Amino acid sequence: YGIIIAGGVLVAFFVSYILAKKKGLDFDIITDGFLWSFPFAIVGARLYYVAFEYKNYHSFLDVINIRNGGMAIHGGLIGGLVVAYIFTRIKKINFFEYIDVIMPGIILAQAIGRWGNYLNKEAHGGPTDLPWGIMVDGVKVHPTFLYESIWDLGVFIFLMLFRKKQKYEGQILVYYITLYSIGRFFIEGLRTDSL
Repeated sequence: YGIIIAGGVLVAFFVSYILAKKKGLDFDIITDGFLWSFPFAIVGARLYYVAFEYKNYHSFLDVINIRNGGMAIHGGLIGGLVVAYIFTRIKKINFFEYIDVIMPGIILAQAIGRWGNYLNKEAHGGPTDLPWGIMVDGVKVHPTFLYESIWDLGVFIFLMLFRKKQKYEGQILVYYITLYSIGRFFIEGLRTDSL
């Protein structure tokens, strides 16, 4: 799972590099922002998960033990975006100008990262008779990781095409939040492990 997430991060970096170059932005700023934001994204992802599953955690060691799973993308996004915003305020640069270059790579990284759920046999739906169902513990279930991966890939394509019609800074972020949320709304209804 960690290798898949790392691969997604590298792809996000590559996409951000290309988009920053096209827009004339300093990629070193993106790299510095990432070095601050990513650790807080990991902490945010864990804290978000633990907040919704607190009854299963009995000590501080349980909370910090991420080897047994238990991270939530929403917390990661919140943690990463908050620190990125603080970073841009300190550097006195336009948060929205930079975040619009980063978000297409983020959603593509999410599409890639969902395949880690398949390997871990997690983040799946309930029983189904559909031909594309997957077997988990002897039961054919909805591959919700696949649904989200396909949705995220579609959002990535939309954001890349929409960039040329962008009317204001921050619009890519708005579309990311809106489109990702619509997809998650429907996919969460199918998942058996929804927070």
